[in-house]
Amino acid sequence: MRARNGDPAAPPRTQCSLAVSADGRNWLLLNASPDLREQIAANPALHPNGSGRDSPIRAVLLTNAEIDAVAGLLHLRESQPLSLHASGRSLALLEANPMFRALDPAFVARREIVLGQAGAVTDFTGRPLGLTVEAFAVPGKVALYAEAGEQPEYGSVPGDTLGLAVSETANGARFHFVPGCAAFSPELLTRLRDSPMVFFDGTLWTDDEMIRLGLGTKTGRRMGHLAVSGPDGTIARLAGLGIRRKIFVHVNNSNPILIADSPERRILAEAGWEVAEDRMEMAL
Repeated sequence: MRARNGDPAAPPRTQCSLAVSADGRNWLLLNASPDLREQIAANPALHPNGSGRDSPIRAVLLTNAEIDAVAGLLHLRESQPLSLHASGRSLALLEANPMFRALDPAFVARREIVLGQAGAVTDFTGRPLGLTVEAFAVPGKVALYAEAGEQPEYGSVPGDTLGLAVSETANGARFHFVPGCAAFSPELLTRLRDSPMVFFDGTLWTDDEMIRLGLGTKTGRRMGHLAVSGPDGTIARLAGLGIRRKIFVHVNNSNPILIADSPERRILAEAGWEVAEDRMEMAL
């Protein structure tokens, strides 16, 4: 309500996508939010810089196949060449959905990510964008629309949810992007240790938030997301890892950390965390 009423302490936010560039001209998009058209319109760096249906978005990399991460791909169907990088599992889910045939293979090159193997991100033609990405599996679950209720973990397999280590190929400047995570594994904590910057899943303040507020029937973990607060929450578990800059992304509209003057925001700020905002820019 405060956001709808224009309260400056509660600015409205679109859903989670992140644009990355090594040169400021050619861009890699991490996840394609349903709000992608609005996000492009609000960021001049992503506007067409040539004639016709040109776009500086040369590649898209998906961390999962949830609707929040893939629906924006349909805004990129206007015969503009780009590469689409994802796990084999996510590519298979897109292939099974006839709607995504709108991404004409003549213009969209689908490339499977090899987990645990760092590689150069390339555009449709195979030209490197100056960025290197290593994708790794994190605890999570299969996309909601693909759940199989009769199978263990609803049919989830490693690779349904990814974290990313993204670096500039020329100088090694790097950050981590983990917009969805259902649990902390020792491997994940090791990967994030001493990271210069981490964007991390901030969906819910408490695990029972949706149930307690009467907004849903599932816990955060059932939805594939950790809680921010509590002894096993993200703030506590990532404390002491030497991460220089910590930013919550993928924040649900039920989470009070979205409100700048809330007690919860004060708690996370005191712990050295930020909350992502639209048009937020940073450099490494």
